[in-house]
Amino acid sequence: MTTTHAPNAASHPAPPAESYARGATATPLIEQTLGAFFAAMAARQPEREALVSRHQGLRYTYAQLQAEARRLASALLRQGLVPGDRVGIWSHNNAEWVLMQLATAQVGLVLVNINPAYRTSEVEYALNKVGCKLLVTMARFKTSDYLGMLRELAPEWTGQQPGKLGAMKLPLLRTVVWIDGGTDAAGGQGAEEPGLLRFSELIARGDAADPRVDAVAAGLAATDPINIQFTSGTTGFPKGATLTHRNILNNGFFIGECMQLTPADRLCIPVPLYHCFGMVLGNLACFTHGSTIVYPNDGFDPLSVLQTVQDEKCTGLHGVPTMFIAELDHPRFKEFDLSTLRTGIMAGSPCPTEVMKRVVEQMNLREITIAYGMTETSPVSCQSSTDTPLEKRVSTVGQVQPHLEIKIIDPETGAVVARGQRGEFCTRGYSVMHGYWGDEEKTREAIDAEGWMHTGDLATMDDAGYVNIVGRIKDMVIRGGENIYPREIEEFLYRHPQVQDVQVVGVPDEKYGEELCAWIIAKPGTKPTEDDIRAFCKGQIAHYKVPRYIRFVASFPMTVTGKIQKFKIRDEMKDQLGLSEAKTA
Repeated sequence: MTTTHAPNAASHPAPPAESYARGATATPLIEQTLGAFFAAMAARQPEREALVSRHQGLRYTYAQLQAEARRLASALLRQGLVPGDRVGIWSHNNAEWVLMQLATAQVGLVLVNINPAYRTSEVEYALNKVGCKLLVTMARFKTSDYLGMLRELAPEWTGQQPGKLGAMKLPLLRTVVWIDGGTDAAGGQGAEEPGLLRFSELIARGDAADPRVDAVAAGLAATDPINIQFTSGTTGFPKGATLTHRNILNNGFFIGECMQLTPADRLCIPVPLYHCFGMVLGNLACFTHGSTIVYPNDGFDPLSVLQTVQDEKCTGLHGVPTMFIAELDHPRFKEFDLSTLRTGIMAGSPCPTEVMKRVVEQMNLREITIAYGMTETSPVSCQSSTDTPLEKRVSTVGQVQPHLEIKIIDPETGAVVARGQRGEFCTRGYSVMHGYWGDEEKTREAIDAEGWMHTGDLATMDDAGYVNIVGRIKDMVIRGGENIYPREIEEFLYRHPQVQDVQVVGVPDEKYGEELCAWIIAKPGTKPTEDDIRAFCKGQIAHYKVPRYIRFVASFPMTVTGKIQKFKIRDEMKDQLGLSEAKTA
C-alpha cells in the first residue's frame, strides 16, 4: 500500500483558494442526437401533452408532435435538402417554430435562428453568411412586413417557381415558406404569394412514415452542428455561433434538472425562441423531462402571460427581469391566481435583487432559479437550484453546471485570481460552441488553445463556489483612476422606494476621464427628483460612485431578448451633453 505525507500545515500555510470550480459528473452526458432523444421520450409518454400554443389554439401530445415533426422532416428532404444544409427560421413564437426545431434535428439540417427584429440588410447578411437554402418566415407581425422585406431584396422571385428561387442579393436561397397557420384564409395574411410556399402546403408534402427519415437519422452523430445563432454584437457584424446536438441537448437537460422538472410540470415560455433562452432553457429543458411547453403569445404581452399561467395552471415561468417587472406592475396583476407556480428562470441580463424578492413573494415563484451564460456556451454555465438559499439566489448566478469547468482570471495576465477577487469569467466543457460559422479567426479569439471560452464578463466567486457577475469588462467605468462597476451602483439604487428600474453607464469627462450617468424608470405614481436620488446616496456609497448625471426615462433601449443596450444610453448622453471621448496618451 502506498502512503502519501501531507505537508506540515503549520509551517506551510495553504495558499488562498483559487476561483476555479468543476461541476458534478455523477449523471452522465446524453450522447444521442436530439431527434433520437425526442423519439424515445414520445414513445415513453405518447399521450402526455407536449405543446400548448395559446394564441394559435393548438395543442399537441408527445405522439402528435413527433408525428408532425417527422412529416415536416420528410417534406424538407423532399425539397432536396441534405444533412448539413442550413435552414433559416425568421419568426416569433409559434408551433411552427418548435416543429422546425424538431424536424431539422431529425434529419441533420442546421437550423439558423434569425432575429425577428432584423431588417433587410441584416437578414440579407445572415442568410448569405451561412448559406441558407430554405427559409421559413412569418408573413407579417404588427408593423413588420417580413415578406415585403424579402421581396424588396429579391424582386426576381415573383415570376419564379417555389423551390427554384434565384436572386442576385440572395443567391443561395431556393425556397421560402411563409407561416399561414394552416388555414385557407391564411389568417388574414393574403391569399397567394407568387414563388413562395405556404407552411401548410410544405408539411402536407411530407409523410410521417417516410423511411428516408430514419435512414438519414441513422447516419447522424451527437457532435454534428445543428443550430446557428447570431450573437448580437454591439460593434461589427453579428457572428454565427454554431452549436451541436450534444451542446444544446445536454444543456437543456441540466437546466431542467436544476429546476427539478418532471412530466407534471407546465412551463410558460414568453421569451423568444430564436434566442437560447426560449429554445434551450425553455423547449429543451421541457422535452428532456417530458414536461409541457406553453406559449402564451407570439410576442411578449404581460397580460397574456398572467392569463395563461392561470388558465393553463402553469408550474413554471421564464422571463428576463424587464418581463417580470411588467407582469408585477400590471394594473390587473392582483386579479390572477398564480398559486400553481413554483419554479422558472430569470436570466438574460443581470437580475436586480429587489425584483427577485418581489417575484418570489408576490408570484409564488419560491423555487425560481437564476441562470447565467452566453449563446456561445449553449448557453448556461452557472445556475442556482430550487433549494439554493434565497440570499444566494438573489445575489449570485449560482454554481457551476455539471460536466463543466469555470475559472475567473486576471484579464491582463491570464492567472486565476483568488476567491472573492474580480476577473474575467471563463468556462470549458461540452457546452462550448463548435465555433463561429466561417470565421476561424474570431473563434480563436474567443476560445483559447486549452478550450476555455473567454466571456468578457467580470465576475467573482465566493468560498462556496457561487458566482456573481459584476459587469462587462467593457462596461467598467474608470473615474479618476477608480474602477467602478455599474452593477454595484444599480443594485444600490434599486433599494430606493421610488425606483422601478435603473441602468448606470460611464460617459466621457475631461477632468476624470469618465463620469457616472444613471437612467432611472420611476415607479408608477411617483416623481423622484435628481436631488432625491443624490440624497439617498449620500453617506451610503463613496462620493465618486454617486452618479453625476441622472435622467428619468420611460424605457431603456434594448434587444428583443431584453438585453439592455448600454452603448445606446452612452451615445445618447454624449449627444445630449455635447461630450466627446477623453483623449488618452
